[in-house]
Amino acid sequence: MAGLGYYLSRTWERVRDNLFATALVVTDDAGHSIALVALDLMYNSSGLTGRIRELAAAGTGLSRASVCVNCSHTHSAPTAGFIRGGGERDETYLESVAQAAAAAMAEAWGAREPARLYAGHARLDGMTFNRAQPGGPTDTHLGVVRAESAAGRPLAVLVNFHSHCTAHLEVDLRAVGRDWPGEVVEQLESALPGAVAMYLQGTCGDVNFRREFNGTDRRFEPGRAVTRVALEALGHARLVSVGGVAAVSRKVFLPTRRWTREEVMRVREEALHRLETGDTTGWLEGLARVCVNQPKRLPLRYGGSVAKAAAAIARFGAEWTEEVLPGLDRQPPGVEAEVQALRIGDVYVAAHPAELFSSFGLNLRRRWPHPNLLVLGYSNGSIGYLPDMVEIHRGGYAALQSPRFTGQCPFTAESGPALVSGLSAALAEVDGRG
Repeated sequence: MAGLGYYLSRTWERVRDNLFATALVVTDDAGHSIALVALDLMYNSSGLTGRIRELAAAGTGLSRASVCVNCSHTHSAPTAGFIRGGGERDETYLESVAQAAAAAMAEAWGAREPARLYAGHARLDGMTFNRAQPGGPTDTHLGVVRAESAAGRPLAVLVNFHSHCTAHLEVDLRAVGRDWPGEVVEQLESALPGAVAMYLQGTCGDVNFRREFNGTDRRFEPGRAVTRVALEALGHARLVSVGGVAAVSRKVFLPTRRWTREEVMRVREEALHRLETGDTTGWLEGLARVCVNQPKRLPLRYGGSVAKAAAAIARFGAEWTEEVLPGLDRQPPGVEAEVQALRIGDVYVAAHPAELFSSFGLNLRRRWPHPNLLVLGYSNGSIGYLPDMVEIHRGGYAALQSPRFTGQCPFTAESGPALVSGLSAALAEVDGRG
């Protein structure tokens, strides 16, 4: 399983709840189709998405560009994206994920029937917080879409919200599970018998549910709160009377800066010193300062041992610098990322591969004139955290450690706005205004 620390060999021992691949296919009167796929994985990858699209195109009438693959970002599941030291990728397992996703789309494709769609939204305030910036922004918009048959029978329900999935993580670090999104799915399916529910993860690079919910007796509250607000939104959802579906996929260039020899060597010297001597003096003041979101708690992942935690971080530093040093003069000026826009009537989906900071998601909402906008992160690939200017200026975890464990160069203050502009352009194009 992925995340939580470095070189933990966190293999699963128990199943809290099963992981799923869930799909929705929508076809309009003209025969155009789109598909949304929700996977219970920590990180996506362009390779996994490409394989899923390949299988879907071979087994249905879906085009590759019409398929959107979103990951929930549960920290109690494997990863498809590269995370140095934070979870090995099992290619055999990932092929089974691709096959399951394609099978879900094929099943949805074959089960299509005339339906009505309803869309709504509400706010879930007071439950989440910005973990990177005290008092910083969070996206509390919760979007829903409901499909029902011509006879009024529930068929499907989608929920899009924005928070990390770590409520149950501390209870059992070796238990596979969907965390609170799984509870939301089960509760909605119980409330709407016959409906297939899917959770689509949004803008939560800097957002968690409040700390008191994580690993405590209150860990079930996030799922219940999301379900409650989703049902409220579904209760006043409006009929989607505009017809047509469409999909647009395009690549955007996101600038990065180069690692400097000075900062790489600073990490390397500290790492080699700690590995050779076992010295833990001031260990939280160097590389470990930004190694995880809460570095002071890191020893808990290693049985309470500061020495083991410091050694794991030192190993990471040594391996990362050994790889990056030979190519310092050949670092790329940026990364290409896929942005995708889907339209279902007048419901819009903006999907991207980043672990995006909230200010950018909120900026996209302000720029887009339609209220029914679902913003999906962790989609169709993985480029790690995309931090805002505040995080970049303070040199935090998302700004410095994320590009190390994803094998990239650091994003700049221009990267996030470039992604938002790309998403805005894709939305305009799918709306016929681009």
